[in-house]
Amino acid sequence: MVPDGKVNPIDTDYQVGQDNIALSIGPFGLDIHNRVFLVSGLAIILFVAATLIFQNQVAPLFGDVRSWLTSNLDWFFLSAGNIFVLLCLFLIVSPLGKVRLGGTEAIPDYSYLGWFSMLFAAGMGIGLMFYGVSEPLSHYASSLGGTASEGGVRTDWAPLGAAAGDPEAARGLAMAATIYHWGLHPWAIYAVLALGLALFSFNKGLPLTIRSVFYPLFGEAVWGWVGHVIDILAVVATLFGLATSLGLGASQAAAGLNYLFGIPTGEITEIVLVVLITLLALTSVLAGLDAGVKRLSEINMGLAILLLLFVIVAGPTLAILGGFFSNIGSYLENLPALSMPFGREDANFSQGWTAFYWAWWISWSPFVGMFIARVSRGRSVREFIVCVLLIPSTACVLWMTAFGGTAISQLVNDGYTAVTEAALPLQLFAMLDALPLSSITSFIGIILVVVFFVTSSDSGSLVIDTISAGGKVDAPKPQRVFWCTFEGLVAIALILGGGLVALQAMAVSTGFPFTIVLLVACISVVKGLASEPKS
Repeated sequence: MVPDGKVNPIDTDYQVGQDNIALSIGPFGLDIHNRVFLVSGLAIILFVAATLIFQNQVAPLFGDVRSWLTSNLDWFFLSAGNIFVLLCLFLIVSPLGKVRLGGTEAIPDYSYLGWFSMLFAAGMGIGLMFYGVSEPLSHYASSLGGTASEGGVRTDWAPLGAAAGDPEAARGLAMAATIYHWGLHPWAIYAVLALGLALFSFNKGLPLTIRSVFYPLFGEAVWGWVGHVIDILAVVATLFGLATSLGLGASQAAAGLNYLFGIPTGEITEIVLVVLITLLALTSVLAGLDAGVKRLSEINMGLAILLLLFVIVAGPTLAILGGFFSNIGSYLENLPALSMPFGREDANFSQGWTAFYWAWWISWSPFVGMFIARVSRGRSVREFIVCVLLIPSTACVLWMTAFGGTAISQLVNDGYTAVTEAALPLQLFAMLDALPLSSITSFIGIILVVVFFVTSSDSGSLVIDTISAGGKVDAPKPQRVFWCTFEGLVAIALILGGGLVALQAMAVSTGFPFTIVLLVACISVVKGLASEPKS
């Protein structure tokens, strides 16, 4: 894409797609990067085959892998998350914030409404639906219960030092811990990679693929095996990160359908849902970015806002509105302790919750980062960081305050225990059941989960296809169809190979090597911005 206005492009002889293989299979054309497509595709196929063939042996192995990574490398994940946040805050106040993506005269491709809708739907839509009620409630219960230890080691799951027997303090600590997991840190992870991709594609003239971000560090070597490895890691991390979320969405949609219509839960229902939603995603893929993802994202945003407003009005309205500000205060007060990578006594919380989340967000970052980059041309770096970091974080605070705060109020003030007694995927529906019009709102909840599911699968296919096509944004549609189908198959394999534990283990496993990639990318982003003219 030709820049508008002044830029400082990188002078390279590399042409987008020069290492690609173009071929026709019947009426379908393919245009793929031979090494990236082949290695990543084979690695994923081998993994899926092993998972299906050795189900009994694989399931406990997944649990061991996740446990080892989060318990031994929690300090690494937490430190990396802090670095990403500090870099983003620095860019907001730095003169580098004046750089405009696409050139000094570039104008945005999308309105704020369309842009925000796509950011939010791609970023963490399914996660908010799945954890919006359950996580605040879980942290509240563990905080209120206080600490417990065995052999000098804490065995409870409470964040920090807990708040034994103090409901108000437990509520504040629970919401602070939840906001920590869904606020600045995950969005900073997305923002760093998205900014790098947009800068090196729109301003520097390099292919829209992960390896381009590393040009300032590796030079022409990024077009060789150094770059191949980076892009292969990105494809694998993206696919397993997506599969994790698709699995979560399927389990929640299945639980909701059982709750409303008595449809049996279990692996078969979840697999049928994955198949149906993958078919819907394929329809969206064929419609293209503007007619598919953009339209679905706007539908999602409208439904999510309606559901949020309903909970605020029908729930404890004053407590939610007041809690929004007090929860932000509690978050800021507890942030230094929550983000401390070393010397933690709350190992179950920092390893089982935070380290897992950071690995999950990082495994999602190639997908969300490239998708955000695709739709952010024309924004200044300062505007980009504020809108990608601060506005979605604020929206997540409001969502968690409304849904989690309502569930806690139902428990504390009304003695309503159905939410705490419900299985994790059902807790949203149990909370809505205590409010008016529960059948309608629960059905809207299921639709939201499904449409978030479809949006993620569609946009994820777009991103994986772009990477595996060597940065080509106009690769043949059959390739995107292939990746969309592949995502569904991986989600099914992981459901069969150990359910949620398998899905979470793969997110953590692929998140670890990509954390190293992201940390190195931080240096490249700063070097790239420093060489650009300011608008």
